[in-house]
Amino acid sequence: MRKGSLIFLIALIPLATMFADGDKRIMEGLSMHSAILGQEIKYTIVLPPGYERASKNYPVVYLLHGLGDNESSWLEYGRIAQIADQAVAEKEIVPMIFVMPQGFRNYYVNDFAGTFLYEDMFVKELVPFIDSRYNTIPDSRHRAVMGYSMGGFGALILPALHPDVFSVSVPLSISVRTDEQYMTEDASEWNEQWGRLFGGVGTIGQERLTEHYKKYSPFHFFRQGDPGRFVDLRLFIDNGDDEHTLCRSNEELHILLRDLHLLHEYRVRNGGHEFSYWRSALPNALRFISDSFGGKPYRGDIPNADKKSRYPRPDIQDRGKYMITYPPGYTVASRQYPTIYMFGDMEYSRIQAITGLAHQGMNEGKLPPLILVFLNENEKDLVNQIIPELESGSNARSGYRFRALIGFEEGGVAALQYALMPETFTSCTLFDAPVDTSLLREALTVNKPAMKKTWLLISNTDNDMDYTSNGQAHILLRDEDMYHEYRVVEGGRDVQVSNERLTEAFNFTSEKIHR
Repeated sequence: MRKGSLIFLIALIPLATMFADGDKRIMEGLSMHSAILGQEIKYTIVLPPGYERASKNYPVVYLLHGLGDNESSWLEYGRIAQIADQAVAEKEIVPMIFVMPQGFRNYYVNDFAGTFLYEDMFVKELVPFIDSRYNTIPDSRHRAVMGYSMGGFGALILPALHPDVFSVSVPLSISVRTDEQYMTEDASEWNEQWGRLFGGVGTIGQERLTEHYKKYSPFHFFRQGDPGRFVDLRLFIDNGDDEHTLCRSNEELHILLRDLHLLHEYRVRNGGHEFSYWRSALPNALRFISDSFGGKPYRGDIPNADKKSRYPRPDIQDRGKYMITYPPGYTVASRQYPTIYMFGDMEYSRIQAITGLAHQGMNEGKLPPLILVFLNENEKDLVNQIIPELESGSNARSGYRFRALIGFEEGGVAALQYALMPETFTSCTLFDAPVDTSLLREALTVNKPAMKKTWLLISNTDNDMDYTSNGQAHILLRDEDMYHEYRVVEGGRDVQVSNERLTEAFNFTSEKIHR
């Protein structure tokens, strides 16, 4: 052996020793033997920074994977170690242990035949095993379960049914079905996915609603008995607006929890059934878990990190029936402009703030030059009087493609009515508005092709009074395969529409105008 090679090998010895002496804190390929299942259960674990040097115990988060994934998915695709480490370094969350168990295809519950008692293994073996092997805080208040898809089902079920073991539930894109969906699902998919777990293979309709199914259905167990038994459950649900089957079930679950007055956080953000969505859920989800571990009220979602700016103060003209502001450069241009018509009962200072935000976007080239028109929330003369006046004398570009609507709260009623007029407006954003689903359904029945030309963005808060109608509108539009965007953000009706939500509405409108 050459001398250089010998020196290289000697240099590697301390490094090899370091990785063999138990100092690693991110480990996959570990396992625990389960007597209940009669086999090894694989798991991955992420210990907090400084774990080996600290003489303290830590709370635990069990991370559950989706159907077809495995115990390393949260580590690899979810990037949990990087995201959590950064949050700890920024003091956004307390240090915590993350355990990612092998979930197979059993939705983290016991099957009806008693041949694969995964839930029993999890509660009676895995949790005690983790507590005995690692420096955990071994009580329910310091254990959380978070998961996506199939793992979202487990993340909801385990804390809800085992409050003595877990107190925090963060299900993402919950793979769950309503009774109606469950009874009518395609037989081949149903038999393989649900029938094998809950019983009734080969059946249809009501026969599928077995007692074992009802035991694990949130549409049943939340309704049974006193809802007060769930009062200590800390629950944060997050679901993408591009979901299909899960759009209905997650939305109806939120409506049920609101009806039962069970406190929870609910979010619907832009995205679908994919890891990019679940990763983007982590900062707020971990913040919620950290606050729960500390016995504190949730601080709320992390504020938008966009820099604070002194927005322009454009000139706003009062025309009696409406107020109007023109885009930068209007006086030195001989061109026409798209127009956004806004309905709402707003103070003048609020109108100034909205126009300032829009003009900032125009100055930076993020928005096209736009005319902004502010109307009373029940203005009746928009189409017959105001639009012809503006398009003939104020350089407003004519044609439905260049007209957009935004409705705030009760102003959304008028905005939606105008939006449903065929080929009159290109888009409509509704903020915290009572959406009339009967109007939507009638318009779809009468002229669905024309409705496809008008995009809708429905944005409301998870404590808004119109949670039922807005959720049903999203379900209807999804069922009808109508393109739309849907958001549920933190807060209530008393929360002023944020600049972040307004910016999204302006960008949504701009994209449609220039599509």
